[in-house]
Amino acid sequence: MADHPPPDTKRGPGKKRGGKSGKVADFRYKRPSRPDGKRSDRRNPPRRDAGFAARAPAVSATHSPQPHRQAYAALDLGTNNCRLLIARPSGENFTVIDAFSRVVRLGEGLAASGRLSDESMERTLAALHVCAEKLRRRNVRLARSVATEACRRACNGPAFIERVRRETGIMLDIISAQEEARLAVLGCHILLEEGDGPAIIFDIGGGSTELVLVQPGDKVPRIVDWLSVPWGVVSLTDTVQGSDASEASRLERYAAMRQTVSASFAEFAERIRKHTQSREPIRLLGTSGTVTTLASLHLELPQYDRRAVDGLIVPSQAMRDISTRLSRMSAGDRKCLPCIGDDRANLVIAGCAILESILDIWPAEQLGVADRGIREGILRSLIAADAEGERSRAALQRMREQDV
Repeated sequence: MADHPPPDTKRGPGKKRGGKSGKVADFRYKRPSRPDGKRSDRRNPPRRDAGFAARAPAVSATHSPQPHRQAYAALDLGTNNCRLLIARPSGENFTVIDAFSRVVRLGEGLAASGRLSDESMERTLAALHVCAEKLRRRNVRLARSVATEACRRACNGPAFIERVRRETGIMLDIISAQEEARLAVLGCHILLEEGDGPAIIFDIGGGSTELVLVQPGDKVPRIVDWLSVPWGVVSLTDTVQGSDASEASRLERYAAMRQTVSASFAEFAERIRKHTQSREPIRLLGTSGTVTTLASLHLELPQYDRRAVDGLIVPSQAMRDISTRLSRMSAGDRKCLPCIGDDRANLVIAGCAILESILDIWPAEQLGVADRGIREGILRSLIAADAEGERSRAALQRMREQDV
């Protein structure tokens, strides 16, 4: 994938559209925190990202006032989670007015069977019914709902998409891995440390991991190369089996996970090797439950705090050290750690293996942490496309008035 394509104005390959309820999220972002607590130097000046800090290309409140009073929605159905954001534009940024997130484990057992199980589909449908009700209640102007790796891989994925449409009214696009990578970059690049050197933005999902090599661009980084591998925290956990009985057996399984992921990165690693020799510091930004969980452990938070984690910059070695510590612990011990609990106790080890493999091929000294990604990318695309449409319609109307 050479160069960054423009914001999407067409639907993805699917050509369709469309627990507890999540609390309304507080999306007031602070600038990224440096690991040493010092102010940024001239190479990395303080970032001006008050408000939502998700600048939509070509959005202007003065040109299209009506859409800025409307709500937009983005739904991301992944292999492990179902997430929804509903937002209203606010100048060049947007403000989240409703949010929902639930662990649905849609891809559970997929690696072995090649199918979405009845149990996982029922869990997911229950979450999507909640999303559908929120969409109706918020009177959303435009929405885009996407499904990723689990539905891409499952032989009954298209049938499930149709069932979702029939039972909830939500029309999911099964997007390509390339589109998934593009949306992730669009959604979180604002948190990338400023600089002239190359950067990797990565997204460790439930069923796949996307790595995107970018160079500084105008408003959005320019995509130079990218990779998607079918290893996420769910698929890698299900594929690489092992015993939890002893530290030796746990480390053996962890090593096997690392080897599996590293092998899938090998060709990409060779392609990007010259970029690691850049005269400018190379940069790294990750968006996923893995990096936010490890960042929480790094900060020793008693419970997850998005405001403390999103935009944080941590030493890469600190993340490696935490990964090593977790890989030695039993699942029972991991469950007792703050910010992990039952949901992530087993999956976090696969995430650590993927993260360390990324650090092997892209040895950045620091890692940026983002608790945002595909949904924010979708929202920015929707708002930008709608604003452009409003400008085009206004221009056409002016031309007609001049002809009269």
